[in-house]
Amino acid sequence: MATFLYRVGRLAFRRRWYVALVWAAVLAAVGLGALKAPGAADEEFSMPGIESQQAFDLMEERFPGATADGATARVVFIAPGGEEVTAAENKQAIEKAVTGLGDGTQVASAVDPFQAKTISKDGSTALATVTYKVGASDLTDAGRAHLERVIDQARDSGLTVEAGGTALAAEAGPGGTAEVIGVAIAAVVLLVTFGSLAAAGLPLLTAVIGVGVSMATILALSSALGLSTTTGTLAMMLGLAVGIDYALFVVSRYREERAKGRAPQEAASLAAGTAGSAVVFAGLTVVIALAGLAVVGIPMLTKMGLAAAGAVVVAVLIALTLVPAFIGFWPNAVLTRRARKSGRIAESGGDNGGTRWARFVLRRPVPVLLLGVVGLGALALPAAGLQLGMPGDEAKPTSTTERRAYDALAEGFGPGFNGPLTVVVDGKGAADPKSAADEIAKEIGATKGVVSVSPARFNDAGDTAVLSVVPSTAPTDEKTKNLVTTIRDERSGIESGTGASYEVTGTTAMNIDIAQKVQAALVPYLTVVVGLAIVLLLVVFRSLLVPLKAALGFLLSVLASLGVVVVVFQQGHGAELLGVEQTGPIMSLMPIFLVGIVFGLAMDYEVFLVSRMREAYVHGEAPAQAVTSGFRHSARVVVAAALIMIAVFAGFIGESDSMIKMIGFGLASAVLFDAFVVRMAIVPAVLALLGHKAWWLPKWLDRVLPRVDVEGEALTRRPEAEVPAAATAPEPEPART
Repeated sequence: MATFLYRVGRLAFRRRWYVALVWAAVLAAVGLGALKAPGAADEEFSMPGIESQQAFDLMEERFPGATADGATARVVFIAPGGEEVTAAENKQAIEKAVTGLGDGTQVASAVDPFQAKTISKDGSTALATVTYKVGASDLTDAGRAHLERVIDQARDSGLTVEAGGTALAAEAGPGGTAEVIGVAIAAVVLLVTFGSLAAAGLPLLTAVIGVGVSMATILALSSALGLSTTTGTLAMMLGLAVGIDYALFVVSRYREERAKGRAPQEAASLAAGTAGSAVVFAGLTVVIALAGLAVVGIPMLTKMGLAAAGAVVVAVLIALTLVPAFIGFWPNAVLTRRARKSGRIAESGGDNGGTRWARFVLRRPVPVLLLGVVGLGALALPAAGLQLGMPGDEAKPTSTTERRAYDALAEGFGPGFNGPLTVVVDGKGAADPKSAADEIAKEIGATKGVVSVSPARFNDAGDTAVLSVVPSTAPTDEKTKNLVTTIRDERSGIESGTGASYEVTGTTAMNIDIAQKVQAALVPYLTVVVGLAIVLLLVVFRSLLVPLKAALGFLLSVLASLGVVVVVFQQGHGAELLGVEQTGPIMSLMPIFLVGIVFGLAMDYEVFLVSRMREAYVHGEAPAQAVTSGFRHSARVVVAAALIMIAVFAGFIGESDSMIKMIGFGLASAVLFDAFVVRMAIVPAVLALLGHKAWWLPKWLDRVLPRVDVEGEALTRRPEAEVPAAATAPEPEPART
């Protein structure tokens, strides 16, 4: 591996013009493809294997021409203080608005609240439901503008009018001011770390190029593969973070080799062979974790994982080829200003902050280990009370009309009105489908926790009916989840008496089913991802205990990050600082995201840090000295890499989308815990306690495992590596070829 990557780095350095032109051509080609690609109609969210999805599919089949999950708008009319919506003037204004709402080109129906009897008991509030022929992602800007125009006209009559529902949900794309701030912080960290504008700018430049290639590819293929802008957000988030980090490690190793007196070409080749090997295996762990999201069985999540994995692959390729090529253009520019001015590149083999910290941990391994484990364990405790769900309009700021509509409906009709359940009755097996549907509606209506059941709405064939069931509790309330379970548990008795079957669906039931499916998939996912990564780390470190320690450390950091997410987003402590106005259940997919993404990133730091320790140990140093050597060479760079990732992820906390905000906070927290507590404290403490046993591997396993030479042992035996060039003035830039 090291020898092959050495040759790749050498070729990229020598043929830098060709490498740069190839990447420029790739960027131009995918960029042109993205510009010419038709706008992707975002895929409909589907969750195979759950009852809610089966009911949606049945509705699509039995109600031809109707979209089971078409966009909806819930328009709430509130009479002025002391008045009722049934007053002549108010009623006329509402009926006029409903007529206008129904005139939209994409509108399937607009239900008059006076005909549907959706008037609150005190007469202050009325609800009109607008159903569209298309899904929310296919609703045109003109369709949304028409809705907003009619609402504004209704407000002119003196009514308070608010609207919620999927029709108003414009999908947020990636990118924004917050991300720019994250990149700016990364630039400052790089500048402080390297002391050179060129060395700081190179990782940023190559990372941006990599993200550009990845995002343009996603846009170019979005129509064919059904990729969405949400898919691109995750790819951009990870592509930017790992792109900077991978280039950072290669540039850092290049400077280290130059400090030993290597010629520029040799230093770049060795950097690609040694640090590049760590980049490859670190990237593989991230790819395994992201591709493993397919185990969960959610198509959207699978596509997000694969797209992000593709962005990571691009980042690895950029680090192995374009970074050495750019170094070839300016071989001395990435050195410190002192080295460029003085003409001397002295090797820094003395103490630094990393060695001092390593010796501190080596002298006190037990207290450091206990403090780290107990601290992360305490942060992880709130995760025991984790409640999964999908935040809706109730999680939006009160400045939005969706949140105000949600609050108005809850006040006027009760909290359950915001999350009605949809019951689909299949009467094909019943002698009298209509009587069977009425009997099912009667039985469900008598269930404790049900406020009302709407009259059955039949399809043209008369064999399928849809009922709307309003719970007494809010959509995210645990009692609503219990109600859905109760209605489903009563099904066998009701079906045997009527001959008809039914299924429960709707947004509320769908969210409940998603949470249950994700929880059930978490253990298999962990098994697959952690198992594959442990095997990979066995090959890298040729040790049995180091990979196990890495996996256990990861579990500590991910549980701690889940704990702080619960504290902020569920319990509300410090939520206002992040712009979270309403707390509630944690997004159902959050544990999967954290486990998958954080595991890959955690292994990044494990590979980069411990591979230098392994390299020193293989070259004859004692275990404790090898730990110190690893920290001397890698600690500062790992800290910089972690700070960069934290900055990039924290930038996404500024997004208005609650899902992206939660993911950004969770990832930033996880990187903080994993890099600074697990990898920088717990890892050296454990290695100090294990000594030589840390690097023990059974002989039979040593014979079975392939040898990949991540430490670059083969490179140290090269004649040109053994006799470095004189460590005086930097060599002139080689002739460009």
